[in-house]
Amino acid sequence: MAKPAILTVDDDPEVLQAIARDLRHQYGDRFRVVRADSGAAALEAAQQLSLRNEPVALFLVDQRMPKCRALNF
Repeated sequence: MAKPAILTVDDDPEVLQAIARDLRHQYGDRFRVVRADSGAAALEAAQQLSLRNEPVALFLVDQRMPKCRALNF
């Protein structure tokens, strides 16, 4: 069975990379870390995970992402 995913979402590539690195270091043995650089990319990733019956354990999302307002995040 696949590891549950932690889906991280941030529009700043450096922040997204640092968060993913830290999460993999701390939780990589138990969780798969998936990155998305926008709300739309996060929705697509969540849909793909769902289609493969891979659970999402946590959505870790940046609080201020201007383009997400259009998606009602």
